[in-house]
Amino acid sequence: MRTIKSATELENLLKENKAIMLDFYADTCPPCQALMPTVEKLAGEYEGTVDIQKVDVHKFPDLRTKYGIGSIPTLLFIKKTEILEKSMGVIPEIELREKLDRLIQA
Repeated sequence: MRTIKSATELENLLKENKAIMLDFYADTCPPCQALMPTVEKLAGEYEGTVDIQKVDVHKFPDLRTKYGIGSIPTLLFIKKTEILEKSMGVIPEIELREKLDRLIQA
């Protein structure tokens, strides 16, 4: 799992037409920190199938606005540049797995 370092990096990633999950988070957000171990675990398990990336909303407020992120953590599930699903708040691992599996099948 990588952390997006620029808006250009994210745009280039989206052009690759692969399954992507973006985790919009902040280091100062307790729910984000609660979800992080699950996201990191699944990033390892889904490596090569889903590209899981983190986006720090404090470093990239323009991306937060562009993608309509109102609260964090927010997860976007993207395939072929299209947002297929959006999830807000802390979700159980089983539910996150289901979302990732649906993304792969899309």
